[in-house]
Amino acid sequence: MLDFDRITIQPSVMSGRACIRGMRVTVGMVVGQIGAGVGIDELLADYPYLEREDVLQALRYAAWRSNEREVLLPTA
Repeated sequence: MLDFDRITIQPSVMSGRACIRGMRVTVGMVVGQIGAGVGIDELLADYPYLEREDVLQALRYAAWRSNEREVLLPTA
């Protein structure tokens, strides 16, 4: 994995989904907001505990994950 020091995955936080710095803010929420047309500055205003690098790293993490390849295993 690349250096994603702001992305945390803990089974006890948001059911193990990728979050920002251990908070209950998921990468998926951040990416979804950006995809819906919310700008980074607006997102930071709505979530003042987030930092610009949190948002940028969430986007980089999502891009990295989207490039992963699934390998289907044969079933019995």
